[in-house]
Amino acid sequence: MKRVGMFVWNTFTNDARVLRECTALTEAGYHVDLYCLNDGTLPEMEYHPSGFHIIRIERTPPFETILRRLKKRNPVTLLAGAGLFLFVPWLIPVAFILYALQKSRFIRYALYNSFGIVRMTRAARKRKYDIVHANDLNTLPQAISAARGAKIVYDSHEVQTDRTGYGKGQGGLERHLLRFVDRTMVENDTRADYHASLYGERPAVLHNYPFYHEEVPQPRSVHQEIGIKEDEPILLYQGGIQEGRGLERLIEAMPFVRRGTLLFVGDGKIKPRLQELAAQSPERERIHFIDKVPLDQLPSYTAAATVGFQVLQNICFNHYSASSNKLFEYMAALVPVVAADLPEIRRVVETEGVGLLVDVESPEAIAVAVNQIVEEDGLRQAMKERTKQARRKYNWDKEKHHLLDVYREITK
Repeated sequence: MKRVGMFVWNTFTNDARVLRECTALTEAGYHVDLYCLNDGTLPEMEYHPSGFHIIRIERTPPFETILRRLKKRNPVTLLAGAGLFLFVPWLIPVAFILYALQKSRFIRYALYNSFGIVRMTRAARKRKYDIVHANDLNTLPQAISAARGAKIVYDSHEVQTDRTGYGKGQGGLERHLLRFVDRTMVENDTRADYHASLYGERPAVLHNYPFYHEEVPQPRSVHQEIGIKEDEPILLYQGGIQEGRGLERLIEAMPFVRRGTLLFVGDGKIKPRLQELAAQSPERERIHFIDKVPLDQLPSYTAAATVGFQVLQNICFNHYSASSNKLFEYMAALVPVVAADLPEIRRVVETEGVGLLVDVESPEAIAVAVNQIVEEDGLRQAMKERTKQARRKYNWDKEKHHLLDVYREITK
């Protein structure tokens, strides 16, 4: 039995793509260990029902207790006042390091990540693998360091060279580390072509399609949960509440939407700002938020929707080239979509006829599309019927062989 060390830089509580990959590999006869992060509340070791092992890594520095105690105090002044510098000179640099950690979020973030990287690498090096699999660039150094002769798969979920919130250094690091990689995978053909233009070699394509279930998910009682009438259309956005996803435009569109309640399911950095914007809206009573839900519960929320949103803004190539797993999750639950007019999204929505494309920078255009789907019963029902066919096409059962082909190719 070939052994696989899989790496991901999150707590593996809502990572659908990595879950599908680990499950497919386990079903194909591989022994899979998944290395991920621990937020302090999860078990360090866990056996997943799908048959793979989860090993969670703690990032917290060993002197976290000191940092907590000094959070509201200046460690330099504190130690100087105690006169300790006179007797223990090496405390001077320690005090200044603690002070920097106290004042700089960036330094704290870098320190915590450094501990996480070292610990993840050391944990993986205790075992011998035939293949190591890095999910995204932030786990590729760990995979390379832990490989010890194993084949290396780089599974790039994002476009590292042109991403919101990331500098040019990401691209330089990727180019350097690719020298050690045996096979790269990306999410779609647009990204594969882009990768080939940068690095001269076209990667394998592994689409981010959901698991296929013959039965359609049963709708949850979301109307009761958020306190609205049972016949009120739910206009759903599910996923990360992050910059560049057009979420502000959805709130701005609500005054032009004649019927329906806007519901956000998920968490993220801009959620407080989005909630504040919603509170200021004249349609505040028709805008609701639900926190991130477990992956196994999400389909029931999706199935309760009348319309699903995928209104990614074209602010970087990473967004421009996205396929978006939520688009396929909406289809799996028979929910028509209002979607951004971007190449990979357009290809699916137009080909399958499962929604309407809009200018995501125009709240009025978004509202026109919503009103059309909500109010035209024939159009909405026709879209729902077409999702029944599309969900049989865009699913993991049809896609997972591409992952297994890569593994067979590099272990010949």
